[in-house]
Amino acid sequence: MPAISDALLFEKNGPIVTLTINRPDMRNPLGEPEDADNFTEAANRINEDRDVRCVILTGAGSAFSAGGNIKAMREKSDAFDGPQIAIADKTYRHRIHRIVRAVWGLEVPVIAAVNGPAIGLGNDVACMCDTRIASDSAKFGVTFLKIGLVPGDGGAWLLPKIIGMARAAELFYTGDIVDAQTAQDWGLVSRVVPHEDLMGEAQKLAAKICNQPPDVLRMTKRLMRAGITGTFDTVMDMSASMQALAHGTEDHMEALDAFFEKRKPEFKGR
Repeated sequence: MPAISDALLFEKNGPIVTLTINRPDMRNPLGEPEDADNFTEAANRINEDRDVRCVILTGAGSAFSAGGNIKAMREKSDAFDGPQIAIADKTYRHRIHRIVRAVWGLEVPVIAAVNGPAIGLGNDVACMCDTRIASDSAKFGVTFLKIGLVPGDGGAWLLPKIIGMARAAELFYTGDIVDAQTAQDWGLVSRVVPHEDLMGEAQKLAAKICNQPPDVLRMTKRLMRAGITGTFDTVMDMSASMQALAHGTEDHMEALDAFFEKRKPEFKGR
């Protein structure tokens, strides 16, 4: 399958897609003119490909993503040129927010393999993934206030749900950057591994996820996302409907047969 672009690499190996933010010389900034289209195209490819069961998102070089282009902000160039109302639309709603929405809208589980600093928008994008594995050299921060900005990329909505309001407030209000171990202690990442083991561990986790029945895997993700925004009654109603659908799948019967026959199931997404 062809690459998305030089700035976002797309590699499919069996049921696993690896997306790599690829501007290593600039520490992988996001929000460049092509990024919204790149991430949207990648998400569309993945969601339409029923063979894909898991995605790994990582960065090339020493950083996951250092966030937005501060140089362009200072120079009032490119995305930050023009009146504020235009910046709200062209830069945020139609560019940066499309990146975040594309990652959030992926229908299969997404692992962020955080290989280095994930700062500002980079941290927000990592949070849009379902789980995060960190290299021991990773760092995390939402440093918007330090450059006189609000957290404008979705982090104000999601980060408190991941690590709690008090800790999220501490990070937002101080602009502090925390190391990988602190991120694990706070629940921002599920595990910390030696830098050289990061992609191997991400692949192992992805492979375990891929062993699950693919259609029910996608439904489970939908239920978990509904649990973030929906009411208890809404999620319970969705659970009943999806569970009824799951009972009618061939994969459900294969799982039951494999359980009683003491063998590994072979799921086919039917």
